[in-house]
Amino acid sequence: MCKKSATKKVSIKARSSKKEAQKEAQKELHKELKGLSLREQAQHKQSASAQGIELPRAKRDRAKDAFRSSKKKKARAALKESKPLSGKTLTVGIPCYNSAEYMDHAISSLLEGSNFADDLEVIIVDDGSTKDNTWEKAQEWEARYPHLIKAIHQENGGHGIAVKTALKHAQGVYIKICDSDDWYDGQALLELLGTLRNFIECKVRVDLVVTNYVYENETYGSQRVVDFNFAIKKNKIIGWDQLGHFGYTQNLLMHSLCYRVDVLRADGGLPMPAHTFYVDNIYAYVPLPRVKTLYYLDVNLYRYFIGREDQSVNESVMISRLDQQFRVTDIMIKSHHLYDVESSELRAYMLGYITLMMAICTVFAKLSGKPEDRKKLRETWVELKEFDLKMYRHARWSLLGILGNIPSKVGDVLTTNIYKAVSKVVKFN
Repeated sequence: MCKKSATKKVSIKARSSKKEAQKEAQKELHKELKGLSLREQAQHKQSASAQGIELPRAKRDRAKDAFRSSKKKKARAALKESKPLSGKTLTVGIPCYNSAEYMDHAISSLLEGSNFADDLEVIIVDDGSTKDNTWEKAQEWEARYPHLIKAIHQENGGHGIAVKTALKHAQGVYIKICDSDDWYDGQALLELLGTLRNFIECKVRVDLVVTNYVYENETYGSQRVVDFNFAIKKNKIIGWDQLGHFGYTQNLLMHSLCYRVDVLRADGGLPMPAHTFYVDNIYAYVPLPRVKTLYYLDVNLYRYFIGREDQSVNESVMISRLDQQFRVTDIMIKSHHLYDVESSELRAYMLGYITLMMAICTVFAKLSGKPEDRKKLRETWVELKEFDLKMYRHARWSLLGILGNIPSKVGDVLTTNIYKAVSKVVKFN
């Protein structure tokens, strides 16, 4: 009896000791698995199993499930969520109208600058060109690079309709616009693409990426960089409430903006009128309240060519198209009651933009000297006042509003002289 009892105790003690040893081995195995990839973990477990070290069944099953799902289900789900079926990161739309003389430079800057990246899409929109072989050139580019370039022909509808066509056909997660006489800096484009890829791969939603633009003035042979230092924090995902102060020259124009495609398609898209210049202001203003997160990449990407006589920003051309400037300003005014915008920082920026648009209308109405332009200016101020009294007061009694509305001919001369002095310094047309 005593002998059997002693033997039993020894057996229990041995089993207990073996169990303790197994637990210690499992603990060591858990420690070794930390920091390893799932593939490495699976290989390590197989090796441990050959040595008789096993994880508890439930933990083994969970580990296997995690391994399978990460290799198959999760990877596929992440890919579907982060990228469209096309796999395109960035779409660049190029509206073209009788642009055969200079469109090649714009297109080449995108392809060569990106190192012919597979996740770049270039959409050339021929807006009913009639005076040259713009459409034939667009087709040639598409034939050479069918996986990168899409050529679309449409009846003439103007710059805004061409932009909307590019947006409609875009397969990228993000979109930018490049006018056919402008171009992109190659190194800056590579940095932008790398940044966008990182957002997509990490499944981080950023609605708007801002980059710098450079005025390339042919008349003066000069360059002027517009950056956003002190206005937007660099290399950080932020909301509007984290904006700094924008200087008078720090305007978020179309050249600086890279939107997510779904942001521009939301809420009815872009209210771009046909056969109208200066719609880039609508593009740069109306979607802003839809943006919840933004990121500033401090690179000089967009090269904005100015100085050509027939260009839309040439002073004489702007005077002749003042009716279109009024049309765009009216759309911008009526797109938002700005005091309903939740972010006070975004509201302040957009109020400044509307004030600037009213100042432009005021100056060019005075430069034209036409009674009908003066009448339209008065009507626009009245429309702003009737639409939103607070917005009117902000624009009318700002420094720009006061200087632009000094009464009498003396006031007109003073306003136009201030404009001409500023234009010589800034060289914006």
